Amino acid sequence: MNPVYDKLMKCYESVRKKIDFRPEVAIVLGSGLGDYAESIRVEAQLDYHEIEGFPVSTVPGHAGKFIFGYVGDVPVVCMKGRVHYYEGYPISDVVLPTRLMKLMGAKVLFLTNASGGINPTFRAGDFMMLTDHVSLWAPNPLIGANLDELGVRFPDMSAVYDKNLQEMIRETAREQGITLREGVYAQLTGPSFESPAEIQLLHKLGVDAVGMSTVVEAIAANHMGMRICCISCVCNLAAGMTENPLTHEEVQEAANAAAPLFKALVTESVKKFGR
Repeated sequence: MNPVYDKLMKCYESVRKKIDFRPEVAIVLGSGLGDYAESIRVEAQLDYHEIEGFPVSTVPGHAGKFIFGYVGDVPVVCMKGRVHYYEGYPISDVVLPTRLMKLMGAKVLFLTNASGGINPTFRAGDFMMLTDHVSLWAPNPLIGANLDELGVRFPDMSAVYDKNLQEMIRETAREQGITLREGVYAQLTGPSFESPAEIQLLHKLGVDAVGMSTVVEAIAANHMGMRICCISCVCNLAAGMTENPLTHEEVQEAANAAAPLFKALVTESVKKFGR
């Protein structure tokens, strides 16, 4: 058996021994956004350490547990803390949680992250809904023998972010009076922030925001046939667009400040997904 698939199935079996809950929507919480889990009507929780072979985040601001429960009447699994490629994990481990949530039953993947703004009209604290992404630096999680049990060898990437889900998020933002930017996101490997020259390059490529996560998870989810959406919290302006040095603390502070609007946007959007 393929070792990547074998590890995934062992994690799945470990979860099923402890949790009997079938989510419809999977939510991944980015830096500083972990408090959203408090908005869920919780049925069960599972620490990552309790799952055999599961990768555990080492980043400040990222807790490590699955939250199972309801947003409105919609059953969800919420990933409170994610792992990143820059932590030293193989890319197959980085996307293992996404694949695991699909096996649990989730059909929709709602990704969130903290990003640096490249679009000159963006400001710290803005929300950007992803309409597309650029993935040229982080390793593609589908490299290697194809996991035929999960999806096809050459998946189409022309519409990774579901158009209907995007429209529901737009509608929610209008109803909540939340300004919602839209654009293209690029994932770089990190953990160092990007150089000003790299940001200039990304800007010329048409990228609006940059971060260190999300794209590889979206690729893996798309491979498995999930419907995907993502909202990025623009927590700072990227290198070269401000004279201030970039820090992780700045990212967390901006994400914390934006948390109340984020909670409203995600909650009401997820309720629409369940209609």
